[in-house]
Amino acid sequence: MKILHDREKCIGCGACVSLCPKYWEMKEDGKAYLKGSELNPEGKYQLELKDPECNQQAADSCPVEIIFLVK
Repeated sequence: MKILHDREKCIGCGACVSLCPKYWEMKEDGKAYLKGSELNPEGKYQLELKDPECNQQAADSCPVEIIFLVK
């Protein structure tokens, strides 16, 4: 499973960080960051996981819908 984050479109609401702090943190620029992720060729941050854990809640809570779980 992959988690994708379109960080450029992040509005910094912090919902993902509140719900899933193991994987998300706020950076100095006021945007959320998916910990341990790498920038892919499409310009999204990507992290491979076996279990999405709390990331489904993070994706569901994102008001701008920029967190994606891909199986």
